Amino acid sequence: MSGYDQSITDLLRNTFQDAQDLIRGEVALAKAELRQEVTRLRGGATALAVAAAAGLIALIFLLTAAAWAIPALTGWPAWTGFAIIGGLALIAAIVAGVMGRSRLTAERRMPLTMETMKENMRWTQAQRS
Repeated sequence: MSGYDQSITDLLRNTFQDAQDLIRGEVALAKAELRQEVTRLRGGATALAVAAAAGLIALIFLLTAAAWAIPALTGWPAWTGFAIIGGLALIAAIVAGVMGRSRLTAERRMPLTMETMKENMRWTQAQRS
């Protein structure tokens, strides 16, 4: 009977060791995937930042050209072109700001993750009871 108990003990020990190895492997895989994902995202974010900066500079030049073109074509004073372009840019900024604010306040943050965490908490509390 003692040999039987020993083999059960060994079986349980091996099972726990295998579970620990599996968890360590999963954590190592998750870390490696996370590093790859961060590297990919960093490259994409850098490219988007460069594109945004170049786009902003191009937009400034185009708006300046339009502001100078208005008085040149109409014979109005130079300030009128800049006032018209500035007013249009202000309207665009207000519209974009209102849209962005409504999107940020209307949407829940990470709804699936939050729901899963709540389910895990309920399950953990049920296991304790």
